[in-house]
Amino acid sequence: MGDIHAVCVFCGSSTPPDPRFREAARALGTLIASQGIDLVYGGGRVGLMGEVADAALAAGGQVRGVIPIGLFSREVPHQGLTELREVGSMHERKQVMYDLADGFVALPGGLGTLEELAEVSTWSQLGLHAKPVVLLDVDGFWSPLVTQLDAMVSVGLLRPAGRGLIQHARSPHDALAALRAAGPGRPGTWITPAER
Repeated sequence: MGDIHAVCVFCGSSTPPDPRFREAARALGTLIASQGIDLVYGGGRVGLMGEVADAALAAGGQVRGVIPIGLFSREVPHQGLTELREVGSMHERKQVMYDLADGFVALPGGLGTLEELAEVSTWSQLGLHAKPVVLLDVDGFWSPLVTQLDAMVSVGLLRPAGRGLIQHARSPHDALAALRAAGPGRPGTWITPAER
């Protein structure tokens, strides 16, 4: 069981019309704050990003946003955060978010969310960190990805240990429980000497 002091949440900068997405983001932000966990996220004021941050702040939580300066014209920075870090690039943004967090939760999102999720999971597979990763499903949003991950295992492109690095939860409570219960994230040697 690992101690979770800060959770990085990946999520969309858009707001889907289905209110369940906003409700899930707000419930996660509220729960994180109520458990004394810091929220780390992409620093935006709008979309699901804004929802999770606003909910955590309203519940008295500490919220740290990380946003690239060049994205200010596209992503509106949240000015009411505990801390807003301005960085020079998307790569630096991800590195700072990863460094600040003890675990990661992916709410629904678009390509940016998918890219962040893939990168942090790959880093874990390579042994660069041992921080847990959880998909927080909303109405089956992540089900196609879960099916694809299982297909990668079935054809031999992903080892079962690698597949196990990405957990799946259906509620904010389950997501935080999965983070706490996760063991070390390293699945062992990724490429054996015989495979080189």
